Amino acid sequence: MVYSIPDKRYFTIGEVSRLCGIKAHVLRYWEQEFPELQAIDRRSKRRYYQKKDVLLVLRIRELLRDDGFTISGARLKLSETPLKIKTKLVSDRTASEQSKLMEILSILRGE
Repeated sequence: MVYSIPDKRYFTIGEVSRLCGIKAHVLRYWEQEFPELQAIDRRSKRRYYQKKDVLLVLRIRELLRDDGFTISGARLKLSETPLKIKTKLVSDRTASEQSKLMEILSILRGE
């Protein structure tokens, strides 16, 4: 599913609630259950979320509602995702560096 998220710096809890199709009390509960989801409390004592938080809320919603994960299962799934991404980045970087080294070796051999 594709969501249209406005290009803003901060979103209120009501805006995130409408964008993601979940109630404000659910967002507050998810803040307690998912350490990655942290609203910013500004001077007015209102919760503000950044775009990355909105994307995370959408991912949590997808895991819980669409994929059938429990809260603990979704938490585990979210915690393993960055590791997979980091592993892929390291693997890509290693392949790139290996390619450069092979090119240098070829030059040194005069090929």
